[in-house]
Amino acid sequence: MEMTADRFAAAPDFPAFLSQIRENVEMWPAVHRTARIPEELVARGREIPGQWKLVALVEDWCGDAVNVIPVLARLVEQLPNFELKLLERDENPDLMDAHLTDGTARAIPIVIVYDSAFREVGWWGPRPAELQRWFKTEGQSLEKGERYKQARTWYARDRGRSTLEEVLEIAEAASNGVRIPSVMH
Repeated sequence: MEMTADRFAAAPDFPAFLSQIRENVEMWPAVHRTARIPEELVARGREIPGQWKLVALVEDWCGDAVNVIPVLARLVEQLPNFELKLLERDENPDLMDAHLTDGTARAIPIVIVYDSAFREVGWWGPRPAELQRWFKTEGQSLEKGERYKQARTWYARDRGRSTLEEVLEIAEAASNGVRIPSVMH
């Protein structure tokens, strides 16, 4: 099943997603409430010609998703040419299986970028490039609890900036006729 205007329209936006979460109930709105988007990224997004549809594959329990999707939602709120919808990974296996990390893992979040005709122009995920490189190298030598503690510290320092830059890069490239198959890490 592909993305269609009807499927996109039926998907929850960020506020609707927040109203149905069951895990990380305090973190999702807290990250969104405290997100501060640098003005240069807002200006950069507004300069991208065209209309962009973003679909984030998420689950409310995902620590990576709770650190990046609320910040992305905050950016999109300020961009009239972007719209964000959220779909649960486990309820959308067709989309998830077409966007596997390293071709095998159902890692999330995944942000799929579509143009106004719902043609996929690229996708991002599951983490910003710098963090994913660390996760796949140094991070693997750490015990899981420590690895995720250090990842949370990285997210707190980055404040979503890397994710926003990488997602905007996909739309910028597409607006110039270049398709980036993925900014998957």
